[in-house]
Amino acid sequence: MKFGIDRLLADPDVRAPLADRRVALIAHPASITEGLVHSLDALIGVGVNITSAFGPQHGLKGDKQDNMVETADTRDSVYGIPIYSLYGEVRRPTPAMMDSADVFLFDLQDLGCRIYTFVTTLLYLLEEAAARGKTVWVLDRPNPAGRPVEGTTLLAGQESFVGAGPMPMRHGLTMGEMGHWFIRRFGLDVDYRVIAMEGWQPDNGPGFGWPGSRIWINPSPNAANLNMARAYAGTVMLEGTTLSEGRGTTRPLEVLFGAPDIDARAVLARMQAFAPEWLAGCAMRECWFEPTFHKHAGNLCNGLMIHAEGAFYDHARFRPWRLQALAFKAIRQLYPDYPLWRDFPYEYEFDRLAIDVINGGPALREWVDYPSAQPGDLDALANRDEAAWRDEVADLLLY
Repeated sequence: MKFGIDRLLADPDVRAPLADRRVALIAHPASITEGLVHSLDALIGVGVNITSAFGPQHGLKGDKQDNMVETADTRDSVYGIPIYSLYGEVRRPTPAMMDSADVFLFDLQDLGCRIYTFVTTLLYLLEEAAARGKTVWVLDRPNPAGRPVEGTTLLAGQESFVGAGPMPMRHGLTMGEMGHWFIRRFGLDVDYRVIAMEGWQPDNGPGFGWPGSRIWINPSPNAANLNMARAYAGTVMLEGTTLSEGRGTTRPLEVLFGAPDIDARAVLARMQAFAPEWLAGCAMRECWFEPTFHKHAGNLCNGLMIHAEGAFYDHARFRPWRLQALAFKAIRQLYPDYPLWRDFPYEYEFDRLAIDVINGGPALREWVDYPSAQPGDLDALANRDEAAWRDEVADLLLY
């Protein structure tokens, strides 16, 4: 199969509209071709007039480890072009940045989750392009989490850099499809084109979204493999808690939690008793780790490792958002006074709890904290929103 960048490079007719135009590239370390050449080098190599490049959160080189660690603007040492940061002094392209090109090629590998900030970066680019008469092409790439949809819809007024609009946590779209939704949802008048993939089959195993013919390159420092990409729509919520998400280890965001003062076996037993159906589609394994940095650094943590991979993985049954909610609920039941929710600025939001920013509203936190809340209560909210989202985007699917 071919990603959008591969089709663009292979077919001169597809590239023809770029002739005699100034072109910008929005990219990161996973913006590579099927031959493992970075898109910046490959596009210049076939004669595309690249006049600037942009890096999203974590930078064009992917060297910034954590959230709210900014990247500065710089200049490429090989080509001499400006490299603008969309996670530094600004997150929205400035007029001067937009003036650097006529066509903007968006070539970011996404994880299929609303909170992954590349989604919002695409919206901001489309809005600025619409305001200034610029052209945007998305060089489409797979959604490694595939087509399943999960989670409650972000509420009006809860928008943030990790919440671009009213979509569920796990949205099931590619970035090319998401661009079409943004244009329709926000009424954008922009010259937009998707260079579609060829041969992507998101419903087929064993990848169910990620093609086995392509190797995995980290799109951000803590997105180390397909297991992480599948689990991320749940485990990212740990960023809004005092529990470790495994940062400072070799397997970040692949654990349901880690903490020095929580009994993982007891939590798993409570999860199995409270909502056993929410554990389907993966295997859970007790683990121990000592983060070298970040939360609980230098302390031995007990936790649960998620294995949404190999023979343990059932694509249709695995629901990471519910799985993570269940872990929180079990911890709350076992440790009623545990300081679960982390009170700190999250993605430049200073007035809301991080867990609410992440979820686009308070519903999940309230479900966890309300003693008599049952699995069916959260299911009813999510089922309604998931069905509405599937209906809303059905006509936008390109594959």
